[in-house]
Amino acid sequence: DYAGLTRSSDWRRLVQGLERSDPDALASRQEKLAFWINAYNILAVDLVVRAYPVESIRDLGSLLSPVWKKPAGTIGGETVTLDRVEHEILRPMGEPRIHGAIVCASLSCPPLRREPYRAADLDAQREDNVRRWLADPRKGARIERATKTLTLSPIFDWLEEDFEGGVVPFVAAHLPPEEASWIRSQGRALRVRYLDYDWSLNDTRRAGR
Repeated sequence: DYAGLTRSSDWRRLVQGLERSDPDALASRQEKLAFWINAYNILAVDLVVRAYPVESIRDLGSLLSPVWKKPAGTIGGETVTLDRVEHEILRPMGEPRIHGAIVCASLSCPPLRREPYRAADLDAQREDNVRRWLADPRKGARIERATKTLTLSPIFDWLEEDFEGGVVPFVAAHLPPEEASWIRSQGRALRVRYLDYDWSLNDTRRAGR
């Protein structure tokens, strides 16, 4: 609800709390993952909130200066970009499930969780979000048995190197048992295709989407 957030004093306090945070004080890997996933999602939303109304987060950048490389906010006194959080901090931590948790304010992104990620619950939260994402045939995974085709989010194509052991085994491990078994049974006959990415804003104005 970007329109609501533009009027929310709670939202401003949340962003200000991120500015005053001290990520260097985080002790465990789980704490760091939870913090930076939350930070990415907050910064992506706030970029839109500050420019609202817009049709897409990509409208906040240009071909030569994409939004991902623009200053997105301040964390612990340091200005950061979405690119830095994703590619320099989160991805090097070697946890592919982050790609089902970080959300870049677009309809084809994984679902934006209605609660913060917390170190104590992080594994369960990431698993749940990946499964919910893949269960949506519009933006996660779609199986067409007649043509032996598995159609996936292009995120799996763009960031294939992050899925150690392969994209298909990762996806199968997060699908219902019957679908996972069918995928595994196809072997080399399985065709993998990728969905088009809808960069339209994941705004509550878009009812049902």
